[in-house]
Amino acid sequence: MVTQEVPCVSRRLEDAHSLDEFSTSYKEVLNINNMKKSEVSGVMAKADIKPKFIHHAKTWSDDVENLYRFQQAGYRDEVEYKQVKQVDMVECWPETGFVKKLQRRDNTFFYYNKQRECEDKEVHKVKIYVY
Repeated sequence: MVTQEVPCVSRRLEDAHSLDEFSTSYKEVLNINNMKKSEVSGVMAKADIKPKFIHHAKTWSDDVENLYRFQQAGYRDEVEYKQVKQVDMVECWPETGFVKKLQRRDNTFFYYNKQRECEDKEVHKVKIYVY
């Protein structure tokens, strides 16, 4: 079934390319076999990664705490924060591993304590994104 759909898609892309609807050909976009692993991972890191599905947290954990902090600052999670702000690392407290400081989209900063900030009544509001 998949083999039947792929030629159809590639034919449509060839037709669209011949009509100058795309600036690069599908062969240039899909040809990752000639790329090195570092180049592929670099492209994936800069790609706009979308989550497959979402569910809400049921109990508190260290991961839920960090997700709470990212979502308070206006981001889905660490992945989106790194994509938007184009940073390699997020500043964390060395003692607890919790996020220490985040820059919001309007360039103001959120500063967080070393201790837990996500109260039990807030846990169910935290969204967990699965990629």
